[in-house]
Amino acid sequence: MTITSHLRICAWALITVSLLKSVPAGAAERVLTDRLHHLRSGAVREWADFAEEAEGRTLPLTFESQANAGESTLRLRHRDVKQTWKLTINDREIGKLPPDENDMVTFWPLPAGVLKDGANTFVLSSVDSASDDVMAGDVHIDDRPRDRILSEAHVEVTVADAANSRSVPCRLTIVDAAGALMTVGAASREGLAVRPGVIYTADGTAKFGLPAGQYRVYAGRGFEYGVDSVQLALKPGETAVRRLTLHREVPTDGWIACDTHCHTLTFSGHGDATLAERMVTLAGEGIELPIATDHNVHTDYEAAAQAAGVRRYFTPVIGNEVTTPRMGHFNIFPIVAGAKPVDQNVRDWPELFRQIRECPGVSAIVLNHPRDVHGGFRPFGPEHHLGPVGENLDGWNLAANALELVNSGALQSDPLLVYRDWFGFINRGFRLAPVAASDSHDVARYIVGQGRTYIRGDDDNPGAVDVAATCRNLATGRTAVSLGLLCEMSIGSKSGPGDLVTADGEVEVTIRVLGPGWTTVSHVALYANGVKIREADVRESRSDQTDRGVKWTATWKLPALGHDVFLVAVATGPGVREPYWPIPRPYQPASPVWEPRVIGSAAPIWIDADKSGSFEPASEYARRLVDTSSGDFAKLLAGLANFDEAVVLQAARLVHVKKIITPDELLAAAAKTDAMPVRDGFRSYVEAWRESERARMGK
Repeated sequence: MTITSHLRICAWALITVSLLKSVPAGAAERVLTDRLHHLRSGAVREWADFAEEAEGRTLPLTFESQANAGESTLRLRHRDVKQTWKLTINDREIGKLPPDENDMVTFWPLPAGVLKDGANTFVLSSVDSASDDVMAGDVHIDDRPRDRILSEAHVEVTVADAANSRSVPCRLTIVDAAGALMTVGAASREGLAVRPGVIYTADGTAKFGLPAGQYRVYAGRGFEYGVDSVQLALKPGETAVRRLTLHREVPTDGWIACDTHCHTLTFSGHGDATLAERMVTLAGEGIELPIATDHNVHTDYEAAAQAAGVRRYFTPVIGNEVTTPRMGHFNIFPIVAGAKPVDQNVRDWPELFRQIRECPGVSAIVLNHPRDVHGGFRPFGPEHHLGPVGENLDGWNLAANALELVNSGALQSDPLLVYRDWFGFINRGFRLAPVAASDSHDVARYIVGQGRTYIRGDDDNPGAVDVAATCRNLATGRTAVSLGLLCEMSIGSKSGPGDLVTADGEVEVTIRVLGPGWTTVSHVALYANGVKIREADVRESRSDQTDRGVKWTATWKLPALGHDVFLVAVATGPGVREPYWPIPRPYQPASPVWEPRVIGSAAPIWIDADKSGSFEPASEYARRLVDTSSGDFAKLLAGLANFDEAVVLQAARLVHVKKIITPDELLAAAAKTDAMPVRDGFRSYVEAWRESERARMGK
C-alpha cells in the first residue's frame, strides 16, 4: 500500500468515526456510513464510468455498540458486484455479497454475541484478485431481528392481464426511494421465486413484507407486455393492497417466443435458480418455448412445469448445452427423452458433431457465445478464426446450423461483433440461423428470456407448440433475434426471413420495428452480404405509433442487384436501465467503455439476382472469378469491380492461399484502385489476416 493510500484510508476512517460519535451507542439503529463508497479489487479499473482511483480495496468502519444478546441486523446497499466480497464484524464472517451488478439493499442477521460492548469493527473486503469496481455503503445496524424489520409493513399485490382481467404470471420489482432493489419479507416457495427486490409469481399474486418507507412496485411480463407500477408509502403495521394491470403491447402473431439457452442451479450446478424457480421465471417472462440446456445433461422441464402450475403457459423442450473443455459450447435440441448424452470430452469438432448428429431427435445445433473464452478457448478468437471470410484456421468445419448472435447473459462490448462473424460465415457458404438467448442461470441477476429468439410458427396455444415443426423452422432460418426490439423484414406480401426471392429489377424491402413502450429504437440499418447499404436514424415518439407496439416502419427500394445477396435488417436503440429490465454489463468486456443497447434483427432473406433458381454465396462468385482469371491478377481486379466487398474478401483469401499474390501486394492494389469495394475488401482481409497471425504466434 502506498503512503498516499494509507493516509486516505486513515482520513476516511477518522471521518467515519467522527460521524458515528454523534449516534448514541444504545440507539435502536446505528448508521455506520450514510453514503456509498467506491471500492476496487485488482489493480485495473474495470469500467470507465468509475473514478480512476478507488477509495480502497476494503471498507473498514469502526462503531460503538453494546453486546447483542439476541439477533441484530446489518443493512447494506451495494451495486456492480461481480467478484466475491466478504462481510465481517469483529473478524467474524457474516456472509458474502451476492455476485449481482444490480443496485440492491440486503439485510444480514447478526447472531447473538457478534457485537460487543465498546468499539466494534465492520469490514467489507474483496476475496478475489480479479478487477471489480463496486459501490457499497449506506451501512446500518438495527437491534431488531431481520424478520421483524422485513415484516414491519405488508403488501398484497394482484397483477391482471388487461385482455381478460385474469391474474397472470409476472415479475414484480420492488425498489426503495433511491431506486435500489429492496429485500422483501418473503421467500421462494411453490409458485414464487424471490430475490432482493424481485418476486416472480406463477399466479399473479404475491404477499410480502417490507420495512416502513417509500417504495415503487413495478409489474411486467417480459418483452411483449407493458409495465405498470404503483407508489407506496408504508407505515409500521400497515398492509397495502394493490391491483396492477398489464397490457400486451407487442404484436407477435405467428411468432413463438423461445429462449434457446436456459439453465438451473439444480442441474448445471451454478447460478441460483432452482428447477422450481426456473418454471416460475419462464412463465413470468412470457417464454412460450423454453429449451432446457443444462451442462452435459438432458433436462426435462415437464414434471416441474406441471408441479408449478404453469405448464399451460409454455411447451418445454429437452436440450443440452454440450460443454466441452476446449472446443466451445453447443446447445442441441430437441432430444428424445432417455437419450444418452454426447461425450463432451471428444478431441475435435468432426467427432463432436458426429455424436451430436447421432443424438436422437436433434435438429437444432447452436454454437453459443462464440466470442467468449471458456477453458482457455475462444471459438471465434483471431487465433482460431478468420472472421471476415468465415474460415476456421484449425481446419475444423463448423457443422452447426445456428449461431448465438446475442446472449443477454454474456453481452459483447460491441453489439455487432458476432454479427460480423456471422456475415463472414454466410458469405463463405454456411447456413447459420440467427438466435438470441439469455443463458440465464439465475432468478434475477440475468433475466431469463431477455435475449430471445422468435421462431415462425403457430403461437395460439403456448402450452401445445409443435416442437418438431418449430425447431425445423429455426434450423432453416425462419427466426428473428430480440433483445428489447423485434425487427421484421419482408419483400412483397409473402416473403420473409428464410425465404428465397427471385429479383427482377428493383427490390422493395419493408422493415417494421416492434417493441413495448419502455424500449426505444434509434437506428435501423439494412445489410446486403454483410455490407451496410441503407440506414436511418429514428426519432421515435408515442405519437408516431399508429399501432400499439409498432415503433417504426418503412419501405426501401433497392436498385437492381448484379448478383445474389442475402439481406439482413438490424434495429438498435438505447439500453434499458430501469430496474425492472436492466441490460447487464458485458460478461467478458473488450473495453472499459460501455453503453447498453437494445437490438432486434431479422434472419436473412435470400435474393436470387442472377435467376439461377438458388442462392449462391459470395464465396462461389469469388471462386469462379479466381478460376477464370487463371492467375492473372489484373484480370481478377477487373472482374471484381462488378461485385461487392463480400465477394472481394473471399477472392482475397483465395488468391492469398493459392499464393497468387501476397498480403502486401493486396494492400498495394487497394491503394491504386478507385473501386471502393475492392479497396475496402482487400484492406479488411489483410488487417484480419495480420491480426490472426499475431494471435497464432502469441504476440
